[in-house]
Amino acid sequence: MTNIQKGLAEFIGTFWLVFGGCGAAVLAAGVPDVGIGYLGVALAFGLTVVTMAYAIGHISGCHLNPAVTVGLWAGGRFAARDIPLYVVAQVAGGIVAAFLLYHVAAGNPAFDLANGLAANGYAAGSPGNYDLIAGFTIEIVLTAVFLWVIMGATDGRAPAGFAPLAIGLTLTLIHLISIPVTNTSVNPARSTGPALVVGGLALQQLWLFWVAPLIGGIVGGWLYKTLGADSFPKPDIGGE
Repeated sequence: MTNIQKGLAEFIGTFWLVFGGCGAAVLAAGVPDVGIGYLGVALAFGLTVVTMAYAIGHISGCHLNPAVTVGLWAGGRFAARDIPLYVVAQVAGGIVAAFLLYHVAAGNPAFDLANGLAANGYAAGSPGNYDLIAGFTIEIVLTAVFLWVIMGATDGRAPAGFAPLAIGLTLTLIHLISIPVTNTSVNPARSTGPALVVGGLALQQLWLFWVAPLIGGIVGGWLYKTLGADSFPKPDIGGE
């Protein structure tokens, strides 16, 4: 595959993750009164990864996340020279998705951007008012676990064909755990788009949702490489 094909696949895939996941939160969640609630939002994020893993995994590996890209590099699965291409494509996809979601949401006269656009945050920006330390900790831990699962599910010794399901279900569980804490990032591209649209506090707190997931991604990738005896890896998420 060419770099253009890989970059476009990552752009489209990350667009779908942000538009589908954040779209479910903004348009359909209705928490706490009606709608799909936290469970529905968590499933929406997981389903975006499952569907795109099958759709573009064979093109780009379906990272959809700078922390995954950097984590796979730390785990010896991805070349450092390709990191900028993937990260730029992922962030661009997330930004376009967030602005399009805002355009759709604004079609409802009752929509108020002050209520957020599924932006991530801590303290005053946290759905459950969890502080900076809690948010930083959970984002590192959950991103590290996410990378561990990705590395394991795409190991050449793992059952073939099930990696997208394992990875998507893991992202679903991650959201079920941490939506109340940070609105769940584990993905800098997912955080950047809504923060740019909302501005203010969401943009001021965006640094955490780059730093913590990248640390967690590196830790998770390195741990699997070191402890998981990763002798027969597939190239990456969608590799065969």
